[in-house]
Amino acid sequence: MPLDVPGFIASLGLPDGCRVDQRVPKKLLLENGAPTAADKRLIADTVEEIQWVAALKPNTIGVPDYRDESREYLEVAVLAVTLRRQSEGGKAKPTNPARLAELVHRAVPYPVLLLLHSEERLTLSLAHKRWAQNEAGKVVLDGGMVSMSLPEDAPSLDALNAFVQAIALTHQPRSSLFALYQGWMDSAQALLAAKLTGTFKKTDGPEQAAVRRHALQECARLEAEAACLRTQAGKEKQLARQVELNLALKRVLAQLAAAREQL
Repeated sequence: MPLDVPGFIASLGLPDGCRVDQRVPKKLLLENGAPTAADKRLIADTVEEIQWVAALKPNTIGVPDYRDESREYLEVAVLAVTLRRQSEGGKAKPTNPARLAELVHRAVPYPVLLLLHSEERLTLSLAHKRWAQNEAGKVVLDGGMVSMSLPEDAPSLDALNAFVQAIALTHQPRSSLFALYQGWMDSAQALLAAKLTGTFKKTDGPEQAAVRRHALQECARLEAEAACLRTQAGKEKQLARQVELNLALKRVLAQLAAAREQL
């Protein structure tokens, strides 16, 4: 099931009153979101266009804002970034898409539903924001990004269709903008979990969603640890050390199986 930005935006079911549909000058991202020369090159070489799709505010979607000691969510932004074609083959493949997404999230003071897209791929990412601890008024990312490529990260057409339905604005919590944004993150993490389990399943509430988030983090950590142990075992010449590494690998794989049970 190919996905494009108009189709994905339509699946969100955003009311007309929150649509912005304005182009954002790339120089704003270069000036505000590129702390290093390498970051500036990444943006200059890979970003073709930035579109501000929508601004979700209390007066545009009827969901209250959110404030606590850690953060203030006055609006949620929906942004679409078109990736530049490469000169050869006509494909847009940023050298570091995760870094590009991080730069965009860091450059915007509000939580962002971000779409990076080329002709053949759509990447969705989300990241919470909080106040910086040592710099008054500055906002930083709170935890890691939740990111996926569509449709590649969907295990099946059924799972992808279920995710596209689950992401609709009407299916998100409406108690606050923070809860709404977390609902989007939980839907995205349900698809990441489906990649491991084969089945898309929404969580029953915040507690179950928190368990799944932790389990996904553990699965990623344990998969990396298992890959490292396999590499070490493959290179090891001493039999005793090979046995030791293989036993360690079995323990990690058992822990991985237990973590997957929490998804």
